[in-house]
Amino acid sequence: MTPLRQRMIEDMRLRGLSARTQEAYIAAVRRLAEYYHRSPDQLTEEDLRKYFLYLINEKALGPATITIALCAIKIFYEHTLQRQWPTLQFVRPAYEKKLPVVLSRKEVRIILSAVKVPVYRACLTTIYACGLRLLEGAKLRVSDVDSDRMMLHIHGGKGKKDRYVPLPGPLLKMLRSLWCTHHSPRWLFPAQPSVIQGQNNIAPNGAPVTCSALHRAFRKALQASRISKRAHIHTLRHSYATHLLEAGINLRIIQENLGHNSPRTTQIYTHLTKEVRATLTDPLNQLMEGL
Repeated sequence: MTPLRQRMIEDMRLRGLSARTQEAYIAAVRRLAEYYHRSPDQLTEEDLRKYFLYLINEKALGPATITIALCAIKIFYEHTLQRQWPTLQFVRPAYEKKLPVVLSRKEVRIILSAVKVPVYRACLTTIYACGLRLLEGAKLRVSDVDSDRMMLHIHGGKGKKDRYVPLPGPLLKMLRSLWCTHHSPRWLFPAQPSVIQGQNNIAPNGAPVTCSALHRAFRKALQASRISKRAHIHTLRHSYATHLLEAGINLRIIQENLGHNSPRTTQIYTHLTKEVRATLTDPLNQLMEGL
């Protein structure tokens, strides 16, 4: 590891960035260096300007990807190298406001029932039933289940915040049944290193289930379900919030369950409920009369 990279990593640790964010930022700076075939500390402000134009015009990257590159490069140049360049303040990726894909309750059941491996199915079901992010679900520990209070303790969520979420009774029964198949003293969903002759070969004392394995399981189940929506694992969390709103649950409670800092983040789901769509149905039908 070069002294420059080590310095940047130390700077990111001082800012309290998560390990995943640090990896993404290091990769973004590495791609900048690879583009110019030079060490990034040898680049000029004009080089950065041309690089961002390349990302926007030629690579046609989305705003989120460009934002990651911008944040990484700003940390490297402004903090690690102490270069206050105006270009880094000027670059602003175009803002996009997209509504998330939401599955119906029936579609959620169809997809989850198509997941063949019990560990993956139970983990994905937990992600939906508790409105979790992918990593929050994958790294759940046995000790996180509070069966007396029927709560699930989420450690180190986004922003390194802990929270409790309600644990549905049927889900607790599923988790207990799953645990009886692996008896892991630590992980609720232990990693599955191999499947031999149709049997689950789970290492009870190993690592938790991987995100890549869960992504593969969800994609296979989605294909098997023949549901055409562009869904992914995070869609389960969007669907959870929307379904609770449709059931009449207060938006503030949903915000707390999801771990959102601001109610504005949670309010996006109000545009996706059946009730909102229903208010348009009769007027639209009237517009179509006689056409």
